[in-house]
Amino acid sequence: MTQVSAHDDDALGDHDAVGLVAALHEGAVSVPEVVEAAIRRVERVDPLLGAMAFTAYDRARVEARDPRGGFFAGVPTVVKDNVDVAGMPTREGTDAWVARPAPADGDFARMYLATGLLSLGKSQLSEFGFSAAAEHPRLGAVRSPWSTEHVAGASSAGSAALVASGALPIAHANDGGGSIRIPAAVNGLVGLKPTRGRLAQDRALREMPVRIVSDGVLTRSVRDTAAFLREAEHVYRNLSLPPVGDLTRPGRKRLRVALTSGAGGVGASPEVRELTLRTAVLLEELGHHVEEVEAPTPPGFRDDFLLYWASLALVLLRTGRRQHGRSWDPDRLDHLTRGLARHATRNLHRLPGAVRRLRRSSVLLARHHEAHDVTLTPTLAHETPLVGHLDPTQPYETVIDRLTTWVAFTPLQNATGEPAISLPLATSAQGLPVGMMFGAAAGHEAVLLELAYELEEASPFARIGGSVGG
Repeated sequence: MTQVSAHDDDALGDHDAVGLVAALHEGAVSVPEVVEAAIRRVERVDPLLGAMAFTAYDRARVEARDPRGGFFAGVPTVVKDNVDVAGMPTREGTDAWVARPAPADGDFARMYLATGLLSLGKSQLSEFGFSAAAEHPRLGAVRSPWSTEHVAGASSAGSAALVASGALPIAHANDGGGSIRIPAAVNGLVGLKPTRGRLAQDRALREMPVRIVSDGVLTRSVRDTAAFLREAEHVYRNLSLPPVGDLTRPGRKRLRVALTSGAGGVGASPEVRELTLRTAVLLEELGHHVEEVEAPTPPGFRDDFLLYWASLALVLLRTGRRQHGRSWDPDRLDHLTRGLARHATRNLHRLPGAVRRLRRSSVLLARHHEAHDVTLTPTLAHETPLVGHLDPTQPYETVIDRLTTWVAFTPLQNATGEPAISLPLATSAQGLPVGMMFGAAAGHEAVLLELAYELEEASPFARIGGSVGG
């Protein structure tokens, strides 16, 4: 396997985002030095990883001379290329239209950058984020820095590859079916999908019939994810949810953990199940109570979620010309997007029922969490696929069967709106990261982060090319 490391003896060093903030405050490095080091690292690894969709290096250099305020002032990042950033095109991972620079920041980007994070550009994703692997028909795949023969996982793949390689300490991701947690699992990162409504969100996502998408970040340390949520809360606060607050250490409460290694009729591979059971043993050694239970997935959930997912593709096809003008060319869409639209068209009569059941899933999961503080599953059902396994130029039926088999566990929290976090607690026989996922009741990110701190201490996360910290 070919690994890709961006780590170097430069201003970024081996710091995570919080460590880099400390170095900036101490005067050990300057923002221009940090930004220049990040640009050099991205330029060095991107030809191998295919992670960048759009670069704005000159703009970043200018902003570095007078960075905006905020805790993360001057910390380099990227924004996933399905969120508007003023002056940058939003291409959505597709060649189906010619994207023009956005006139203004979207609601999420406005909040994200208000924390002080400084964007070097946009990260690559699968077309419209529909696939669990970013394999662009023209540009090729976004590859894992752990093994360039393997995919970097899900539509936030570009952000994940840059953070895991050490090119950046933190990057934006969003999650409509697992695309924060999947690339976290594949790339050995921390990936928390927040509770629905926790963070500011762009209007189009707020108006979805089922608000399955949540924005967040990918990081190499629990403290970076916790610090981001704390700082985001200073910018945007959802008063209907309990605050996350300033979490810096493990919690003391021993938790009731529900363990399951199957979902919707799909079971984990033998290796992944064994690694999940080892994680359960670790939890018990730490004093938590673990009970194996049947998966709390509602009947028919897999079919309902797929139909709703497919309906999003159908809407994009039907509104493409109106949204994007004469440059819109549906013939340039990949087979997965068009296949999803066909699936929705053939099953439109079932869509209202699917939407009702998806909305009702939050009630079922709330009952589950009355008896269990946390649910443990593997993040993904089997090991990371090779590049080409989910290539969207293959027949739709081939790709969708492989997708739904691999991504069996993550979509549930997208429907319910509950938070879930993937942690890099295991390694496959091939030497690749395997993520373990923990879910909690709505608004309980603090429970997940305190448990994550404890597990990070008990089983330090493997890294490419260096340690993480201050």
